[in-house]
Amino acid sequence: METQRNRPSPSKFWSWFFPVGRQTGGWAYVLNRVTALGLTFYLYLHLIILSKLAQGPSAYDDFLAFIHNPVYTFGELLVVAAAFLHGFNGIRIVLTTFGVSVTRQKQLFYGLMFIAIIIILIFGIRMFTA
Repeated sequence: METQRNRPSPSKFWSWFFPVGRQTGGWAYVLNRVTALGLTFYLYLHLIILSKLAQGPSAYDDFLAFIHNPVYTFGELLVVAAAFLHGFNGIRIVLTTFGVSVTRQKQLFYGLMFIAIIIILIFGIRMFTA
């Protein structure tokens, strides 16, 4: 007999992404989920953009003219941010899986996220001032 708490529902789906009331590990888990979904979306978008090359040089040149605006640059910054946040969070997971800093996961998470944010800020400054 199936119980009520095991049944799928829209609210349970959204609670998968909702970090309020979670501890640091929950926030890290949600961050990893969201960045993974964002990077997966970007992968498909990137493949669509690369298909412009198959349409010839003029189609690709038109696309390059289209992307030279601050909104697109901000989108690129979001991809860079997602990549670094996801990557550094993955490093934390790998380290703790191999027994490194298991008792200090919270500090490891904060330290790696601080490094990621510094790198993202450097990228952002260079992207918008270049």
